Amino acid sequence: MKKRLIALLATCAAAFVAGTATPAAPASTPAVVAKHCSASYTHAVIGGVEKCLRAGEFCAHRYDRQYRHYGYRCIRFYANVDRYRLTHA
Repeated sequence: MKKRLIALLATCAAAFVAGTATPAAPASTPAVVAKHCSASYTHAVIGGVEKCLRAGEFCAHRYDRQYRHYGYRCIRFYANVDRYRLTHA
């Protein structure tokens, strides 16, 4: 009985060491997780970050050229407020 238990423990230990010793994914293949947007939003990459765009949302005016690529413009919505919102181009 003792010999079976020792053999079982040795097998489990060997399997654990072999399982953790396998190399991870190569550094050249990053894990890619795409952001999912609802039906009323447009998926975009703005400033290197994935975004979900929709008219009326706040935006950064410095990325106006990138927003235009997706059919939007980043304009000042109210003249007296220094915030920008997306509108359809």
